[in-house]
Amino acid sequence: MNRRKGFTLIELLVVIAIIALLMAILLPSLRRAKEQAKMVSCLANLKQWNLNFAMYVEENDGKFPSGLSAQGFWWIAQLEPRLQSYKANPLWFCPSAQKPITDENRVTIRTFNIYNAWGIYTRQDDGRLCADGIAGSYGLNGYVLSTKSGTTFEGGRRTDDNWRTPQVPGANRIPLFIEALRFDLWPIHTDPPATTEFMAWQGNNHMARCCINRHDGFLNSAFCDFSARKVGLKELYTLKWHKTFNTAGSWTKAGGVRDTDWPEWIRPFKDY
Repeated sequence: MNRRKGFTLIELLVVIAIIALLMAILLPSLRRAKEQAKMVSCLANLKQWNLNFAMYVEENDGKFPSGLSAQGFWWIAQLEPRLQSYKANPLWFCPSAQKPITDENRVTIRTFNIYNAWGIYTRQDDGRLCADGIAGSYGLNGYVLSTKSGTTFEGGRRTDDNWRTPQVPGANRIPLFIEALRFDLWPIHTDPPATTEFMAWQGNNHMARCCINRHDGFLNSAFCDFSARKVGLKELYTLKWHKTFNTAGSWTKAGGVRDTDWPEWIRPFKDY
């Protein structure tokens, strides 16, 4: 009696088709799991930054950094060198944005987009920075700085609107440190989101420095009560960035924003 050995061509094709089908089903789940792991790691970074800021406040009369000028620039230089350093402090980098756009000589080495880190800035940018230089993928809400009143920040933002300390009402709605394309930002409620998804910010549109789609419609933020959580991109417009920030402005549901007002890339995400 003859026994058949091996598989027929049809059987092999069926097996290959089944494997391909299973891969098509599993790959999106694997991608989602990988992205979820990156987001969790990013959020863990911000929770550690909350501890750093809490210790800074405790050691500085209950106040956040002031920056090194009347405009609040280079606040990072007021941190300890070990915290400033992009080499010594891995907490600077979201896992989705680990590569700075320049080298240590400030030579541009890659195109700036939402998946790149800012920097590297060195002592040639400001002599008070740490020797290693600074780079990262998070930025400080400039309105928390304890800069002197009566001056203006970048883009003419008023220092009179600053919080200066975490001991304020509604601190859980005030962004402190957030995923961003620069180490400082001063949003106003009329700043629109970027016109295309992967572009870097332009001009004085400071909301576009952080309204970036790194985590499928969300990004991570630390808050002035030293909590941290994920934030919807459109939710950014409802947070209390500074004392007079309009949380029911033209880019919110309360302010009458329409779906067609949003750039196409951000329309599918949750409204607030």
